[in-house]
Amino acid sequence: MSRREFILLIGGAAVWPLAARAQQSTMPVVGFLNSASADGYASMAAAFRRGLKEAGYAEGQNVTLEYRWADNHYERLPALAVDLANRQVNVIFANSPSIPAALAATKTIPIIFNSGDDPVRLGFVASLNRPGGNATGVAIFAGELAAKRLELLHELIPGSKTIAVLINVDFGPSARFRADVEAAARALGLATPILQASKPSEIETAFDSLAQTRPDALLVGPGPFLDSHRDLLIACAAKAAIPAAYETRASALAGGLVSYGADVGDGYRQAGAYTGRVLKGEKPADLPVVQATKIELVINLKTAKTLGLNLPANILAVADEVVE
Repeated sequence: MSRREFILLIGGAAVWPLAARAQQSTMPVVGFLNSASADGYASMAAAFRRGLKEAGYAEGQNVTLEYRWADNHYERLPALAVDLANRQVNVIFANSPSIPAALAATKTIPIIFNSGDDPVRLGFVASLNRPGGNATGVAIFAGELAAKRLELLHELIPGSKTIAVLINVDFGPSARFRADVEAAARALGLATPILQASKPSEIETAFDSLAQTRPDALLVGPGPFLDSHRDLLIACAAKAAIPAAYETRASALAGGLVSYGADVGDGYRQAGAYTGRVLKGEKPADLPVVQATKIELVINLKTAKTLGLNLPANILAVADEVVE
């Protein structure tokens, strides 16, 4: 090999890493802002990535994801949102408790959200069909399903007079959830004592109080905190031998008696797909808010048998899934 050939070879080798870095620097970056924890919401992050892939974007190949988890400490969200905005990411995804922080951090970076309540009523968008501004996404009207979930639990536990309700008051939609539950309870003649938990120790404290009051059943409220601590909730409910209803399918599959609610994972998938569309040049102002319409009823028959419950055949017949 001649000296000239050797110099060209070495020079080419030096250029390739530079070229690779240049290509990487042009890769779009999506900020993933979430109030929950990476462990508790790993399945939701995976669903978001599936949506991105449907839109033609694969993490590490042609898009980079910057994850910011608040680990259920909502007070951390504003700083995390500002950090993503300062990094000038191309799009910010925000789950329900993270939306106000994301909107406060930037008026120019596109925001795709997954809202657990009406985004118009909360002031996140101008309208569902024409959001305006820099935000759009998916709306899961968690509060509106509260009354139906209470009615189902009442039917599953014939003769029930008291159904306790556990909520996270830090989760915005909990207020509407509580109001709807209390209105439905009055119509059914039920007592619904309210318990609150926004940290794991408070979940255990709530179940300690249930051991004293002995309600007929428990209705678990919506939100990422309670959903991400489903294993703790289910373990406490099993120890207390109390029938409990949850929002998400994952809770019933993990051992909860029943779940009835929107498919939250599919909402994350849809948000991922919307993020891909924005990366391709569409504007949030022109993308209608997607309303979650896939509602699932899942019953865990194994848990029912452990609790000594004989569930009504008519409800089993309409369940989307029965866990044997």
